[in-house]
Amino acid sequence: MSDQLRSLLFAAATCLVCAISLTAASTGLKGFQQKNIAMDRQKNILKSVGLIDENAGYTHEEINKLYADNIKCIWVDSKGSIIKKGQKAQKELPVYIYMKNDRIESYILPIDSRGLWGRILGYLALKNDGSTIVGFTVYKHSETPGLGGEIEKRWFRKNFEGKKVVSRAGKFLSISITKGGVKDTVPKDMQANYVDGISGATLTGKYLAAGLKDILLEYEPVSLKFRTKKLLRLTAGRKSCPVRKEK
Repeated sequence: MSDQLRSLLFAAATCLVCAISLTAASTGLKGFQQKNIAMDRQKNILKSVGLIDENAGYTHEEINKLYADNIKCIWVDSKGSIIKKGQKAQKELPVYIYMKNDRIESYILPIDSRGLWGRILGYLALKNDGSTIVGFTVYKHSETPGLGGEIEKRWFRKNFEGKKVVSRAGKFLSISITKGGVKDTVPKDMQANYVDGISGATLTGKYLAAGLKDILLEYEPVSLKFRTKKLLRLTAGRKSCPVRKEK
């Protein structure tokens, strides 16, 4: 057997072993990766309602317990009515509920918005008044670091806290992102519906604002039930809500 043939056989054998090893590692780690993805979603839901300290570290067990003790999941239809076990609806939307002392404190909506370079995924929490934003989190995006990527930073997300998705008259308006500072660009009577934009990332803010409006409009029947005090307690919903797959 020539040296050249031996080299080719050795290279082929090495590639085969590497491929098998990588496949085995990927398969073996899949369960661990899914567990981490689920915990990250739970952590962001908890973060959106202020149940965890962003600067502290938490174990899987601590996150699971906090989530189980405080968060419930329901499904609603296009009219905002809770879908009970065994029922089906043409459109089914997941809603995460933050319970405190057996009372609905706030509700959390999954966010999936267009960004400049890809999807922006996160959660938006609103108080049980159906009007006031409690918190906003981003757990995945493809925006430019230092520019649009600032959407995941605490300083930007904090701007959403206390803002309104309705006008002073109670009409749905959503939440918008300005080009520059709210105090410098928006009339005083409308500032509650706007957050400061990110310098140099106008398009990211534009796309995110449009995505938030679409999502809030889709969930408006639920918010309206909260605003009119028609959703005060939970009935039996489904036991689990989906863990979104990575895109």
